[in-house]
Amino acid sequence: MTEQPTTDRPVLVLARSLPAPLLQALDELGHTRLLTADMDSLAGATVLVATAVDPVPQTLIERFPTSLKLIAILGVGTDGVDLAAAARHGIAVSNTPVVTEDTADLTMALLLASCRRLSACERLLRQGDWAAGASQLGRRVHGKTLGIIGFGAIGQAVARRARGFGMSIVYHGPSRKEQAEAELAARFRADLDELLAEADIISLNCPLTPATRHLLNRDRLARTRPGAILINTGRGPLVDEAALVEALASGHLGGAGLDVFEFEPDITPALREFDNVTLLPHIGSATAECRLDIAMRAIGNIKAFLQHGEPMDRCLPGRG
Repeated sequence: MTEQPTTDRPVLVLARSLPAPLLQALDELGHTRLLTADMDSLAGATVLVATAVDPVPQTLIERFPTSLKLIAILGVGTDGVDLAAAARHGIAVSNTPVVTEDTADLTMALLLASCRRLSACERLLRQGDWAAGASQLGRRVHGKTLGIIGFGAIGQAVARRARGFGMSIVYHGPSRKEQAEAELAARFRADLDELLAEADIISLNCPLTPATRHLLNRDRLARTRPGAILINTGRGPLVDEAALVEALASGHLGGAGLDVFEFEPDITPALREFDNVTLLPHIGSATAECRLDIAMRAIGNIKAFLQHGEPMDRCLPGRG
């Protein structure tokens, strides 16, 4: 990583250390620096490169130099970026929407693991208790109703996989998608409460916005079908974790599979205690192939911006 520019090459500031191959590729585009607490590293910067979990709030954006015109996100989620503040300052924001299939794969894996209680079975087996592991009774997946909240690219990819298990698909979102319905034999539920009461398994695949924060709160969780399984590979704050713990402890929810958490990397301690909860450390895009795709897409966005003033994947306020 070069520390000080010696030519007129653009300056790329990194919100965190990045893998060496990606850093090398970024070094070919311009001088790279690591963001420092005193913000001196931002002097003369053109691009901020951040991951989907690096916060870029208004307070940080207001300290950007006028030369900084792009926030390039490594990942699909931009809920950590104040898009409105970026727009007010004339700063473009790009993401890397290439995680669809890998995230859908993990969603289905988490769904199966949660319904069949694979984590508990493996844990007991590793402890040497074959009988206890073998006595764990899970829930059937084939033939069940899957309720997908958020029927964008990832939600539809999950539906394609679920069809292979003979599942019935219902979905909820801000608008009906008739072409996707026809292709996936899915049924639209304009009323979220109707979907919650109908679905045996609920999959959260929607973006985090002010409107979807705590989408599943205490009242909504109480309206789920008794014994339903909740899967969240979207964003942690979609669920009120305190209310989730209550619903699990009461037995109203039959289980949960979580790849994301409200306060990650911290996990609500009570969630660790449930044998019917499967926990993963936000690995939806964690395949070698997907991470390479993310890196290449981010580089493409930065190149397009430096050459033409516009990234390929521009994110606008109000479009989660």
